[in-house]
Amino acid sequence: MCGIVGYIGAQEKKKILLDGLQELEYRGYDSAGIAVISDGKLQHFKAVGKLKNLREKAADFRSEGPGAAIGHTRWATHGKPTELNAHPHVGAFSYVVHNGIIENYRELKEELEAEGVRFLSQTDTETVVHLFEQKIKEGLEPFDAFKATIDRLEGAYAILLISEAAPETIFFAKNGSPLLIAFGAEEIYFASSDTAVIGHAKEAYYLEDGEYGYACPGEVKLFGPEGEKTISTKPLPADKAMAQKDGYRFFMEKEIYEQSTVISDTMLGRVLEDRVEFEELDPSLFEGIDAIKICACGTSYHAGLAGAYLLERMAKIPCQVEIASEFRYKDPLLSPRTLFVTISQSGETADTLEALKMAKRAGLKSLSICNVDNSSIVRESDAAILTRAGIEKGVASTKAFATQVMVLWMLTLYLGRRNGAMTPEAIAHELEAMRHAPRALLVGERLHERIHRLSKRYLHGHGFFFIGRDLFFPLALEGALKLKEISYLHAEGYPAGEMKHGPIALADAELFTIALMPKTLLYDKIKSNVEELSARDATILAISPEAFELADDFIRTEEADHPMLEFFEMMVVTQLLALEISIRLGNDVDMPRNLAKSVTVE
Repeated sequence: MCGIVGYIGAQEKKKILLDGLQELEYRGYDSAGIAVISDGKLQHFKAVGKLKNLREKAADFRSEGPGAAIGHTRWATHGKPTELNAHPHVGAFSYVVHNGIIENYRELKEELEAEGVRFLSQTDTETVVHLFEQKIKEGLEPFDAFKATIDRLEGAYAILLISEAAPETIFFAKNGSPLLIAFGAEEIYFASSDTAVIGHAKEAYYLEDGEYGYACPGEVKLFGPEGEKTISTKPLPADKAMAQKDGYRFFMEKEIYEQSTVISDTMLGRVLEDRVEFEELDPSLFEGIDAIKICACGTSYHAGLAGAYLLERMAKIPCQVEIASEFRYKDPLLSPRTLFVTISQSGETADTLEALKMAKRAGLKSLSICNVDNSSIVRESDAAILTRAGIEKGVASTKAFATQVMVLWMLTLYLGRRNGAMTPEAIAHELEAMRHAPRALLVGERLHERIHRLSKRYLHGHGFFFIGRDLFFPLALEGALKLKEISYLHAEGYPAGEMKHGPIALADAELFTIALMPKTLLYDKIKSNVEELSARDATILAISPEAFELADDFIRTEEADHPMLEFFEMMVVTQLLALEISIRLGNDVDMPRNLAKSVTVE
């Protein structure tokens, strides 16, 4: 979820870079940087945190005249969010920016270190600039050195590189991460998203995987696996907001589709071959801890409930989940042997922040699971795990929930291994499932079309019940919340086994029941519960890998061998269902009435 900009021309380069990065703010970042070649010399600026910090740092810098420049916003994957880990990364006479992941960076780094190269950062990106400079030292011309460099890279990348060896040139390459070249009157622009260049250029070329080349004043050379290629440009969109949506109708829809990608970012560098590691956690945080208390609000509370099932079942750690707004006023009993875990998308949720301060005053150790580095909750906590979901513009949370649940699943494996509750075989089984999670979050065209067609039947009635058991009860709560938030229809999430203890009195043909029926967990039990509702004439929408004969409607999910894979796929279904119902009702799903993205008041 990082952003790239580049520029070749005579205009003030700092302003173009910073304004371009500002347009990529919606992707999220924890650090940013720019590098400029002017009069043949390289200069750079980096800053941690929001872009205004970089603006302040570079306030006195001017860069008129011919030259090349690159900039980057970083959402940390390898290495903590520090200035040293921020892009652009420096060699002796070159700078590089990069989105993606260099999978063989450890191997490359060891080779370079053996040659005497000294690394400054913890990132995979730095290997690119050092490898390029090694090729220059071996006698290759700059473009040949760049081609030899990318030939060694494995993984996904969008790369821009500038060097004093070719002062007015930007070298570029794309494989798996987005990158485009845009053309102004006399300038050339690069960006990872067209929002950064709208207003500066009218035409752009969107690179394909495996393409690379170089640009200098008045010339762009493009190559692919078969050799030199012709550039065929397309008009840029005129509207920046629509461009940010990448063709989706709403940011919420875009963010549902992004979940497969961002959950991969959540796992990067943490899900290893035989274990889960969090380099941001000091193992001493867990010394003397024999219980966990999770505190959160709304969607984050639902993620905490799901995490509690995982932590108790696999890591064998007692886990309580509290609604932050209630916790603050219940005069809770707090033990210093309890780890206090707060969950928040924004890191500014007022009730959660105050609950955290209460726990700290009581002497508890604290851990936050958050999407925003340097937020109040992160700063207040003893330790933090960033979810890396990127900026979430839709008020109704989607990808933040997915990444929170993934972090809790990973934390379960981390603690289960640490306290000996999980065998290596059990951990290996979980890791195998975890690696398949991004696939479970992919939105298939046929699935979305099926939900779109079904949604027209669910615009009326007197309410919705979302029901599930075990892990799928928190998912039922979250599915109901999504529908309430953006459709304004009444919906409740309920444990399926509790229906007969009162709520079944509401059952009739105008009660819509959304039944989460995973095959890997208590299928026969929930099937029996749904049959009870069907017998009372409730309208049933079953979500399951197995057709249910009593269902009025059915959405088939994939067969899976792990409950979490079914969890994530059913999560996507409930999100899309809420989205499509709300769109049919004519609602603005990104900005639902009465709600705010970050609840900073009690």
